[in-house]
Formats: sequence, C-alpha cells, structure tokens
Amino acid sequence: MSREVRTQKLDSLARCLERLREKTPKDAFTLKSSADLQDIVMINLERVVQLSVDLASILIAEKDWQPVPSTMAEAFEVLHRNGAIDEALRGRMQKSVGFRNLCVHEYDKINWDIVFSILTKHLEDFKRFAGAMDAIP
Repeated sequence: MSREVRTQKLDSLARCLERLREKTPKDAFTLKSSADLQDIVMINLERVVQLSVDLASILIAEKDWQPVPSTMAEAFEVLHRNGAIDEALRGRMQKSVGFRNLCVHEYDKINWDIVFSILTKHLEDFKRFAGAMDAIP
C-alpha cells in the first residue's frame, strides 16, 4: 500500500514541477509584476515542498526508521542518516521547508528575487529528491 501512495505522491510532485517549469518567467521583474503568476508559482512551490515531506514521512514509516521526526525538516535528516539522500540534498530539502513556512505564514514578506532564483536554479533539487524516493524499494 505504501508503494502505491508513494507513486501517487511522486506523480503529483512531477505535475507540480512541470507546472512550475511552464510558468517560470523569463525574469524576476515579470514575476514581481504579476499577482496571478505569483499565486500559481507559490501554490505549486508549497505543494512540491509538502509532497516531499509527505514522501519522506511515508518512507520513514514504511521502513520504520528511527527516530521518528518531530518536525518536517527533521524528516530529511532521518532520510540522510539512513542513506536515502546525500548530505547536500538533505540541506537543500531542509531549506525548502523553511521557505515553505515563510510562504504559508508570512506571505507578505516574500522576496520575489529569491523565488525566481528557486524557479531557475533549484527545481532540480526536487527532481533529484523524487528520483531518490522512487529508487527505494
């Protein structure tokens, strides 16, 4: 059952990443100038982070890896300690949780230049993470 749920989450993650690729503007100014584009980007960024946390939690429960994480960011530490992801990816995924929290709780403080940088330089992190989760039997 967990593998089926993991596959569903991976499919959702892939759809959100594709949507982000489709909607990534040519420059940060375009992003800053369009409230509709900002909304599309932010909801999909929030989703990719949440789906990644969900995948981590599912795998941790499935494999009974300890300790059970008490925060979203700790889930990536547990994955790293068990060899599911490397150190660099662990750090980037933990940073994504911090970004997600900012998006959810302090939307008015979002720096759109940083969002543009995530769109153009860091979506690959989520793709690598998805690949790592898919590779684990």
